[in-house]
Amino acid sequence: MKTQEFFNLLEEHQDKTLQFEYTTNQFVAANYHITEVKHIAIESVDCGSQSDQWNETIVQLWESPAEILKTKHMSVLKALGILNKVGTMKAYDLESEIKFEYSNRTFHTAQLFVNDFVIDNGNLFIKLASEKTDCKAKELCGVPEKVIHTLEKTKEKVEACCSSTSNCC
Repeated sequence: MKTQEFFNLLEEHQDKTLQFEYTTNQFVAANYHITEVKHIAIESVDCGSQSDQWNETIVQLWESPAEILKTKHMSVLKALGILNKVGTMKAYDLESEIKFEYSNRTFHTAQLFVNDFVIDNGNLFIKLASEKTDCKAKELCGVPEKVIHTLEKTKEKVEACCSSTSNCC
């Protein structure tokens, strides 16, 4: 979801409570705070020697141990106020992907993208999901889309891709 799309969603549902599902049926606790907003500019080079660049907005969610017994989640209006204040200090790239950084004692720190949202009983539930890593240069490097099941064929592909004459790896 683009940052602008997320802000539009919040604007439309200011009267709701904001909740986050970080994995199936697991929710960020009511004691969460928005502790940081990162405006990230990424410049990369993939294994096919192709360069790329893009921006991301990362919103960090943190559960306060001092408020462990809190039962009421943050309102969409409060979250929107925080995010708008950040925008007055550092401008957003509204076309950038928005992600949420989160962890707890049983879930590793991850940057999660918005997979979907649900409105239910006065709540705006943001459904988060993780992305799998991927090779952006599969076609250029001759990496097949389907997994090669034999060790010998895999070895041949790796050697061809990573040879001194290849532009890959």
